[in-house]
Amino acid sequence: MRTLVLNAGYEPLAIVSFKRALVLVMNEKATVVEHVDGLPVWGTRAAFDRPAVILLTRYVRVPGGRHIPVTRRGVLRRDAHRCAYCGKSASTIDHVLPRSRGGADSWENLVACCLRCNNVKGDRTPQEMGWELKIVPRPPHGTQWTVRGTERSDPQWERYLAIAA
Repeated sequence: MRTLVLNAGYEPLAIVSFKRALVLVMNEKATVVEHVDGLPVWGTRAAFDRPAVILLTRYVRVPGGRHIPVTRRGVLRRDAHRCAYCGKSASTIDHVLPRSRGGADSWENLVACCLRCNNVKGDRTPQEMGWELKIVPRPPHGTQWTVRGTERSDPQWERYLAIAA
C-alpha cells in the first residue's frame, strides 16, 4: 500500500509506504485527507484510518526547481517508446548531434530510436541524412516526472495530482 504526501499547500511531494504515512500521522506531522475504505489501523491509544493521501501540517520548502536526471528509461518514456525518425517501436536512444561531434547527454539532444534507424544514422546528424525529427526533444515536465511513483497512481490521488499538472 502506498500513500501520496501533499505539502501544506496541497502540492504533491512524494509517494511513501503506508507505514511511513501512518508514522507521520501518529506523530502529528500530517493529517489524513483521503483514507482507504475498510478496517482502521489500531494503535495502542487510538484507531487510525488507513491513509491514501496525507497533508503535511507544516510547509516543506522544496529546494530550487526539481531537476529531472536524464536516463535511458526516461527518454524512452518521454517519447512513448516511439522512434523519433520513423515512428516505429523504439528500444534504443540516439544522440541527435553525435557525441563524437560534441553532442551532450541532455534531454534536448537525446531521442528514442529504433535499432534500424540508429544503425543507419550512425555518426551523422539528421540533416546530413535528410531526416526530420517527428518530435521536438525537450525536458519532461509535470508531476508524473517530479513525484516518483505516480506512473502507477491510485484513483484517489487523481484530483491532487491534477492540481499540480
